[in-house]
Parts: sequence; C-alpha cells; structure tokens
Amino acid sequence: MASEPLLGRSYCSAEFCSVLSTADKLCPSLQSLMVQTLKLRSVLTLCSAHRTSSCRVVMMNLAISDWSFSLTLPLRLTYYFHDKHWIFPDWLCRLCTFGFYVNLYSSILLLTLLSLLRWVAVSWPLKHRSKVKPKQVSLVCLAIWLFVGLTSIPFLSEGVVERGGVPRCFEPSDHSSWCRISILNYIGLVFGFLLPFITILFCYLRIGASMSAAHHRSRKKSQRSVYLVAMVMVTFLICFLPYHLIRTLHLHSMCGNWSCGVQVPLQRAVSVTLAMAASNSVVNPLLYYYSTKSFRDDAQKVGSSLRSNRLGSIVEWSTRDRSFRRKQSEDPITV
Repeated sequence: MASEPLLGRSYCSAEFCSVLSTADKLCPSLQSLMVQTLKLRSVLTLCSAHRTSSCRVVMMNLAISDWSFSLTLPLRLTYYFHDKHWIFPDWLCRLCTFGFYVNLYSSILLLTLLSLLRWVAVSWPLKHRSKVKPKQVSLVCLAIWLFVGLTSIPFLSEGVVERGGVPRCFEPSDHSSWCRISILNYIGLVFGFLLPFITILFCYLRIGASMSAAHHRSRKKSQRSVYLVAMVMVTFLICFLPYHLIRTLHLHSMCGNWSCGVQVPLQRAVSVTLAMAASNSVVNPLLYYYSTKSFRDDAQKVGSSLRSNRLGSIVEWSTRDRSFRRKQSEDPITV
C-alpha cells in the first residue's frame, strides 16, 4: 500500500483519505447541530432562576462549559469544510484544542459531582440540607475548572503545523509529540474517565440500596435520583467510553508506527467518537431538566414566556392589520 512518512507517521493512499475526508466533514456538522439544539432554553432557564441550590450551581457550570465549547465549533467546521486548511491565526488553533479538552473533562467531573450530590441527598437528607451549601459547591466547581485547565495547558503547545505546504490544525507536529500526547492520554483516561465512572457507578448502587430500604414517600424521591445517575452513566457509556477507547488505540498506532491498514480505520473511528464525545453538550440540558423539580418548573415558565411573547406579537400584528384595513374601507377613494 502506498504511503509517505510525514510528521513521524504514515499517511495512507488517496482512497482512504477520501473516506476520511467525508467523515471529517460530516461529524463536525452533526456535532454543531446537536450542540446548539437545546442550548438557548437551558441557559435562559438557569439565568431566570431565583432559587439557588447545590445542583443548580453544578448545572450552571455545565452550561458555561457547553456554551464556551460551542463558540469553537464554527472554527472547526470552517477548517474541515476547507479540506483541513487552517485559515485563522495560530493562537485560535491552540485555543480550540485547549477548549475541547477543558470542555470534555470539566463536563465529566461536573457530572460526577452531580451524582455525588444526589447520593448524599438521598443517603443523608438532613446533613445535605444543613452542610452542603451552594457556596461550598461553587468552590468545588472552581477547583474542577482549575484542575482541568492546568492539566490541559500542554495542549496549548500544539499549534498550526505545515504539511505539504498547507497549514493544519489539531495535528501533532512530530512523532515525539504523538508519544507525549499518548502519556497525557493515560492521565486523562485514569483521572478523567475511569475514576469518575467508578464513582458514578458507586453512587448508582448506593442510591439503589437506599431506595430499597426507604419508605414509600422517600422512595419516590430516591427513584428520581436513580434515574438521574442512570442517565449520567448512559452518557458516559455512549459519549465518553468509545472516544477514550478508540483514542488510546489510535495513539498507540501512531507511536508504534502500526500498518496503514490499521491506522486509517482508527483515524475514521476517532472522527466519529470525537463527535460522540462532543454530543454530551446535547445530553446535558436533558440532565438539567430531570435533575430537580424546580428546574422543570422554571423551564416550563421560560417556555410559556417565550410562547406568550410570540403569541402577543402575532396578535398585535393581526390587530394592526385589521385596523389598517378598516381605515382603508372608511376612507374615500381618490384618483
């Protein structure tokens, strides 16, 4: 199979590259559409809320993470639809790479925190009300942002690289860069996926045990917490597990100079699973909606307000139109 060594790796024939190009263009497009779908309503709901709770603090941080990531999607779309030709400044390339990993792992850790809060609320409801305050949760969220931001700083070192005279982004510059990212991958795999997933699984099992021992009234509340943590687990399995698994194999193939027949399918899989990982921004508003009754009430109020505003505009326009027509019928016709 024809290949050319470039940037410490083997790039494969045009037949494979054309397939890769299609996947690269399609996945970010779907990703952008999915991310923007429920964004506006969730942000409006969170901003319009008058009540503050620990869960709402976490959800607000999730919304900020999703919103900041969505700002980088137009740049990614432009890059892929220009056949991987980066037309923006180098610092924007670095910022896009940095922003993706900050969004990914801040979302994972914030979802883990949300599951822990639900477990504490179900297992020790009195302590949860008296001890777990929004201010304390805000400090934990700040610590998450600092931890993820600091550990993602190495990705700021990878900017625009020249390949065949074309400026590229989101690609390591040489073989040593691939191996360095492979080490960072294991750090992210352990602290950004495995430990959070084990924690969420533990919360799910403990809430289930509490629900089985609870009375009927408190069992209903525990059941809602089980549903919420179960949704978080499904998010991990669908959005995050495939990406971390395929990314690990892909980086191994790059560092180990595996055959092109193995590298290309993994490259295709990375494009697809990356879009799946980014789609967690669509699932998050659903978690907001089902997390607390107060959020559902606020969401319904925002929706009713938006509908009433649209209806009011339509009625006002219709009234003006009827008044104008009545005036025309009453006025004498002049030539």
